[in-house]
Amino acid sequence: MQDLEGLTVVALEQAVAAPYASGRLADAGARVIKVERPEGDFARGYDALVRGESAYFVWLNRGKESIRLDLRDPADNALLARMIAAADVFIQNLAPGAAARLGFGAEALAARHPRLICCSISGYGEEGPYRDQKAYDLLIQAESGLCAITGPEETPSRVGVSVCDIAAGMTAFQAILQGLYARERTGRGRIIDVSLFHSMADWMNVPYLQARYGGSPPRRVGLRHPTIAPYGAYACADGKAVLISVQNEREWARLCAEVLGQPALAADPRFASNPLRVANRPALEALLAPVFAAAPREAMIARLAAAGIAFGRLSDLDDLLAHPQNRLIAVRTGAGEIEMLAPGATVRGETPRYRPVPTLGQDDARLRAEFGAAAATRQRA
Repeated sequence: MQDLEGLTVVALEQAVAAPYASGRLADAGARVIKVERPEGDFARGYDALVRGESAYFVWLNRGKESIRLDLRDPADNALLARMIAAADVFIQNLAPGAAARLGFGAEALAARHPRLICCSISGYGEEGPYRDQKAYDLLIQAESGLCAITGPEETPSRVGVSVCDIAAGMTAFQAILQGLYARERTGRGRIIDVSLFHSMADWMNVPYLQARYGGSPPRRVGLRHPTIAPYGAYACADGKAVLISVQNEREWARLCAEVLGQPALAADPRFASNPLRVANRPALEALLAPVFAAAPREAMIARLAAAGIAFGRLSDLDDLLAHPQNRLIAVRTGAGEIEMLAPGATVRGETPRYRPVPTLGQDDARLRAEFGAAAATRQRA
């Protein structure tokens, strides 16, 4: 029996953030009923690169049931209401106020269903001056200040994955699990509000604190670290790059002696502490770069490993596809079985089971029969 087996989740969802949260609940065994607009979750059309399916969609929606509803239609609206009445968790990421206008506002649902965990995901939250501002991942990356600290010195950059959506989905998943645990103690559900902006703002606390209390917001430094040196990428003789990270003075001394072959450099007054190394980064890198450039990457990695210096290869996507540390899972889609990278957490002694990605409306007939008006009448009788 899976951990959340027996729990029912109704997800009125689209795109990334809410499907991430409900997808993790599905992976844990919950029954997740995905409610899609008649034309489908628009993430189905983000691309067609996975044998005709969307990469975003197949990543986020395994293990769910799919039903198409037009919630402006009274019969479909009533059908969703009956689904929610049977649910433990309701997740929605419509625009603020939209669910309430359809009759599914959190306060009304909590009053009708005291045990329901109701989670709303939005761009900026349910209140505040930006409440109704449209919000997509890149827009929130910019608005939250993330772009200002990302990329090379010359220009702000976006993070290459939908990090704000993912942060919001993770935050929602955590809060829902906490709510379910609390319900076991109190018998009552709760209303949870999650926003992309506030989820990313939490992740931005280090630069926020540095700017507010240190008066020194971090600069964009590309693949370097704004407050640690040496910490960055160095090109090797074969054209490949390796990143290194020196976290303390012991490691700095070992780097100088065992990798650079210059033990006296550790005591150089320009580099005797991390703040000094950061302040004198150009001079420091002028000394390091020729050493790395003189040897192939794997040879440099052997020296770094022997010295106990943290390193990482600067991988491209071809490297990731062949990475020896990958864990892969097989998932069935409408286009056949595919492989994808596994979730980050594993449970020792257990083999996870991943259910298929639903085709659009594949469960329409069955769910309409299960939650239809006739079925509800039979249950009351």
